Amino acid sequence: MENLGDAYSNRRWEGRDPRRVVAGATLGGVGALAVVVAILLVTTPLSAVVGATEPHAAEKLGGTLGGLGIPAMFLSVVAVLPSSRREQSGVAVGAVLCLVGIGLFQAAYPYNWTVGEQTLAFETTMAYFLGTCVAFWFVFTAMASFRRRNDPHGTVKLEISHKGETKTVEVSPKEYRRYTQAVRGDGGTTDEVIQELESRIED
Repeated sequence: MENLGDAYSNRRWEGRDPRRVVAGATLGGVGALAVVVAILLVTTPLSAVVGATEPHAAEKLGGTLGGLGIPAMFLSVVAVLPSSRREQSGVAVGAVLCLVGIGLFQAAYPYNWTVGEQTLAFETTMAYFLGTCVAFWFVFTAMASFRRRNDPHGTVKLEISHKGETKTVEVSPKEYRRYTQAVRGDGGTTDEVIQELESRIED
């Protein structure tokens, strides 16, 4: 995890491969477009434009595109955000499970979907559902850890001896860094820090 100083700076994107960020953003855009096209295929005459005029052809194509679009968007998140190898692997595993579901859908729809000797609707749905749950969980952890690294909350408690009494002052991480720099001589003076803290105690 980044240290507090890096979290508040503009350096949090240092070391990121711009090509990876662009590729991730592109993948996310393509995934979102695939979902939109999937919806249009089954709700508008777009299916005739792309030649999906046979019975159930539009639904099958739309289901496939939508099924591919969602894991693509999940993968784009961990590609763009700074994420751990564990988070990337978790989303990849979820995407593979989604692909298994899509493969089952291709084999089963429409004749072995809910009718026929061997229906695969349940197996297909469960494989895809499990894949999206796994991918979403690791996307969520990546986003949560990124936010925590770059927007830390809370306060730092300082114990100050003032007029023979020890009192506690709560300061923000940013203030604490400024005070630490002043004490080290990197900015401001120790007297200024003491005066500021004493004024906060008296308030």
